[in-house]
Amino acid sequence: QVELVESGGGLVQAGDSLGLSCAASGRTFGTLTMGWFRQAPGKEREFVAAINWSASPINYAESVQGRFTIARGAAKNTVYLQMNSLKPEDTANYYCAATFQRIEMLGIEHTDWGQGTQVTVSS
Repeated sequence: QVELVESGGGLVQAGDSLGLSCAASGRTFGTLTMGWFRQAPGKEREFVAAINWSASPINYAESVQGRFTIARGAAKNTVYLQMNSLKPEDTANYYCAATFQRIEMLGIEHTDWGQGTQVTVSS
């Protein structure tokens, strides 16, 4: 099992930028696929972005394509999410996720989750 700890959430205004970080510990993380999901009040958790252990492939939700960037740290045990041009509809609790399965399986099976970090975007 992999332990995940997120950081970097907060309150920003529409159009601002914000960065999230997630650090993994526990099992070896050499081939760990990592990513981000989010859940807004009253809505289901949705996929945001994912990155393979080798930094390719990278997948984004259509709603964040071109505004958000996901990246791995040099040590592979950290994943970052840079969020630009934030919109009020980006407001949600953001969860870090990790799996040793292929990238398409992130969030579907054998996935570990962080506790989440709140991002609030005011209009």
